[in-house]
Amino acid sequence: MRKILMRAGASLAAMVGILAGVLAYNTWAFTPQPVADATPYTLGADLDGAVQTLSRAVKLQTISNAGQQADFDAFATLLNSEFPNIASNLERLSLAENTLLNTWQGSDPGLAPVLLAAHSDVVPIAFGSLDRWTYSPFSGEIADGYVWGRGTLDNKGALIAIMATVEHLLSTGFAPKRTVYLSFGGDEEIGGKGAQAVADHLMSQGITLDWALDEGSFVLQDIIPGLDVPVASINLAEKGYVTVKLVARAPGGHSALPPRITAVGRIARAVDRLQTTPVPGGLTDVSGAFFDRLGRHFSLEKRVLFANTWLFSPLLNSVLSDASTTNAMLRTTTAPTMLAGSNKENVLAAEASATVNFRIHPRDSIDSVVAHVRATVDDPEIELVFSKHISSEPSPVADETSLGYAHIQTSITQAFGPLATVPGLTIAATDARHYAKAAKNAFRINPFKVTNDDIARFHGIDERLSIANLEAGMNFYGALLTKQ
Repeated sequence: MRKILMRAGASLAAMVGILAGVLAYNTWAFTPQPVADATPYTLGADLDGAVQTLSRAVKLQTISNAGQQADFDAFATLLNSEFPNIASNLERLSLAENTLLNTWQGSDPGLAPVLLAAHSDVVPIAFGSLDRWTYSPFSGEIADGYVWGRGTLDNKGALIAIMATVEHLLSTGFAPKRTVYLSFGGDEEIGGKGAQAVADHLMSQGITLDWALDEGSFVLQDIIPGLDVPVASINLAEKGYVTVKLVARAPGGHSALPPRITAVGRIARAVDRLQTTPVPGGLTDVSGAFFDRLGRHFSLEKRVLFANTWLFSPLLNSVLSDASTTNAMLRTTTAPTMLAGSNKENVLAAEASATVNFRIHPRDSIDSVVAHVRATVDDPEIELVFSKHISSEPSPVADETSLGYAHIQTSITQAFGPLATVPGLTIAATDARHYAKAAKNAFRINPFKVTNDDIARFHGIDERLSIANLEAGMNFYGALLTKQ
């Protein structure tokens, strides 16, 4: 017996040793992928002129769906007057919803064109918040190293950076080999009919873009816990969405004589089931690529987990699902947002309802999400109401191995220095989903560095863009355009 136990112990020790060796080797090999060329790039454009132009652009209240056409017209005029080389050398079309499409003709018609995008419309100022702004939201104040005001981060800063870059390159005599389109949507914040018009126009001309680049992420500084380097998330896709309304009906009556389960109780049970049984997720597809590239930049003890997902995937899924930010990267999210029932506390509801919004991961679809809701609720007395006409499928997933991705990745590194570059997923909606219809690949990143302090400024109070960010953005676009 002792010999048997000794042999078993030796076998176990050998197996543990082999496992430790596999884990150690995988972790040792799990290192950041090198960027092709990280040589710093400086455009040398007129930074002060770009700052002043952004300030003037912010003063124009191009608020989505606010009926302020004069401000949109003035914005188009501003672009003409501030960027005369572009006005003289690029063809401009005015399309639906105050959307401008500029064409910079390339020298090689055999190369597929590319598109840089931004949008000029902004969201309104929240009621009751005006007196909490450091500077008036449409002042375009230049102070403390920033341009302040609505639209600086979202998205006039990128638009002016693109225009200032192209204006400078034209002044140097640079001409791209590929045709370059500059598309500036006028209604991104309310659906993007302008971007759809651009995609329709290109497709009607038989044009397929090699790639399109729009907003969707940033260079993230000190936002992801455990990472000491900035992270540039070059997003390959964006989520779709569908809203499902759960409706339960009952006879109603006096609350003194309730049935075993009321209409409200039936809805409450259904909502609880949906929240406790989320749509399956995991470290696959674009989510797997994101965490694989990100995990290479963590400290040793965390790298062990990401380098050996074959063993630690259940643990990682559990931990990542507990935080809202990482959970949204893993799966289709479930968000109950509205409830309705009786209009009096002692009256049983004749009809109760809950509205649940789903942001659809690219591995899922509208139909699969609705099927999940039906199976999870598992109650024939609850009606599901939804409309595909006001829903959206997830966008196609762009190719991380494409030349376009490599050019964007290299240009980000040239403009911002050493950082982690990862392929990511945009969890909200942008105009890129429309441009994707006319492109082989659609990518999403704004070339600005943001911190936790900046997050609340998006659509919020004291939106601002640093002058250093504006310069870095121009360097990025310059590095990218000179590769085309």
